[in-house]
Amino acid sequence: MRLRRSATAALGALTLALTVPTSASAADGQFRYTYLTDEGYEAVGFLNNPPSGECINLYGVGSNDLRPGYSPKNRTDATAVVFLNADCKGDTFFSLRPHTGGGSERLKVRSVVFS
Repeated sequence: MRLRRSATAALGALTLALTVPTSASAADGQFRYTYLTDEGYEAVGFLNNPPSGECINLYGVGSNDLRPGYSPKNRTDATAVVFLNADCKGDTFFSLRPHTGGGSERLKVRSVVFS
């Protein structure tokens, strides 16, 4: 009897552990980039506390049909990997360190993923 109760309790605990949702991790801080609007004005885009491990197509530049953004600044506590192509695809990418990572106008971006 004891063994059966122990097994049932263990199975119940395992089921509960697997069904409790976990909180999504996020990079704390802000990621910034500069881009040109359709009218030719310079604008700054930003992400506050972006999710980790998820590819993000950046507003205003996140399509391969648009001009890419530039001068990204990583002020989050996670490493940011920026991509020239949308959907974090392609072999043109660059890693930006946490808190102080940044790129010049020559570093073009369309998407980013945080570790």
